[in-house]
Amino acid sequence: MIIQTRAHPRAGFIGNPSDGYFGKTISFTFRNFHAEVQLYETPEIEILPNKRDHSRFDSIQALAEDVRTFGYYGGIRLLKAAVKRFHDYCAENHVQLHNRNFTIRYQTSIPSHVGMAGSSAIITACLRALMAFYGVTVPKPVLAGLILSVENRELGIPAGLQDRVAQVYEGLVYMDFSRELMERQGYGHYESLDLRLLPPVYLAWREELSEGTEVFHNDIRGRFNRGEPEVVAAMKFWAELTDRMRDALLRGDHAAVGPLLDAGFDKRREIYQIGEGNLEMVEAARSAGASAQFCGSGGAIVGTYADEAMYAKLVARLKPLGIRVVKPEYAVPNKETP
Repeated sequence: MIIQTRAHPRAGFIGNPSDGYFGKTISFTFRNFHAEVQLYETPEIEILPNKRDHSRFDSIQALAEDVRTFGYYGGIRLLKAAVKRFHDYCAENHVQLHNRNFTIRYQTSIPSHVGMAGSSAIITACLRALMAFYGVTVPKPVLAGLILSVENRELGIPAGLQDRVAQVYEGLVYMDFSRELMERQGYGHYESLDLRLLPPVYLAWREELSEGTEVFHNDIRGRFNRGEPEVVAAMKFWAELTDRMRDALLRGDHAAVGPLLDAGFDKRREIYQIGEGNLEMVEAARSAGASAQFCGSGGAIVGTYADEAMYAKLVARLKPLGIRVVKPEYAVPNKETP
């Protein structure tokens, strides 16, 4: 029997990057791409490589291009770390695991390093497969934290909870990571919202702008920890912006959504050094009349448009710049998915 599980990319709609700083965010998952894990019983445990894990190249140029696309590490480290953390979680919580072994492999179509949470999607799909194989249930809020710990604790990758919460719950999710909640219960308040509340939304990205979260968030963490007023105030601003967005969506005020997205990016521009290519992408989208802001740590944007004429104009502005534009096919929450 082959166990096959999936997880989808997420777009941070509003509030990011405050999720790592006791803030609030709204995100959605979408099915245009996915990470998939296959797991089946075998005599020994084996993790099979994906094409991004290979070490043989036709030329030095091919090696350089592979590194530019996938970085120096592939997905095997994600699976290995996920399996290890799953084992540790079960041991810590006195969950007895059977002694059968498995082979596991992954594949992903999620664009790399553009802020769509491709790495956490692989981990999420992996943990879903392990839970199915061992017959273990992990509550959703706890599962999101477990996924985060794979990257933070095992791999030393700095990240916030937003990606993992969105991928565990799926759909459109409002998240409150206030310090009081996080310290009291270990996770925030997560609320699923109706996807039909959203106005027309687009996503756009250019892969050659890829920049890992480790690079993008590097100095902000130190500035926040040192209590730099400008950074602390920005995190509070994004959290408040998230509540305003939630209220606007719930009352059906689509006219308010675009300006809130723009305000989120404009505040980010005040405290981050943003590359010219990313700025060009945002400004080109706005020149078509659409709203625009980063949907993650850079490399991709999310925004709203008024109608099909504006969407066509948006595509016409961005395509010559080598930027792909899509309409998200939302990932509807599956009540049976852990």
